[in-house]
Amino acid sequence: MRFLEMELKGVILVEPDVFEDPRGLFLETYHAEKYAAGGIRGPFVQDNFSRSVRGTLRGLHYQLKQAQGKLVTVVEGMVFDVAVDIRTGSPTFGRWVGVELSAENIRQLYIPPGFAHGFCVVSAAAGLTYKCTALYSPQDERGIIWNDRTIGIRWPVPHPLLSTKDLAYKTLAEMTGELPAYVEP
Repeated sequence: MRFLEMELKGVILVEPDVFEDPRGLFLETYHAEKYAAGGIRGPFVQDNFSRSVRGTLRGLHYQLKQAQGKLVTVVEGMVFDVAVDIRTGSPTFGRWVGVELSAENIRQLYIPPGFAHGFCVVSAAAGLTYKCTALYSPQDERGIIWNDRTIGIRWPVPHPLLSTKDLAYKTLAEMTGELPAYVEP
């Protein structure tokens, strides 16, 4: 099992050990001690499942006061998964990192609290699960518009399918006072 820290400190790509034989495969999608040693500490308190069609873009989502860390796993299809550092005062504020996650490559991405998260479906459909370090809190829910030019995410779909809520989000610059603060580790 490999834990690879991405260009943004705290965002971790996980390459689990996969055991395959003629019957199929087996892997651990989470093991508290191994993941803590790899820099991913829980506790995880909520698990979610999302299934979307090709071209769907969900995000960029975050929670303000009850910030969530997320461990994302794709179980069907492929997505382009993105984390954006939105912590005011962070040395990497406004920067993003993206990675393809799929049922084929069986990688996971950990997005720590203080980051916005989004993904775009690049296969016919995609199903993903994600473990969260805090419970969903509707009053804390916030978002950044998916195509914020100052962030400059290079999404693989030029005209994504978006929810009304995701279309209404503002730019990162317009969210002053609605962003988490950076706390030096």
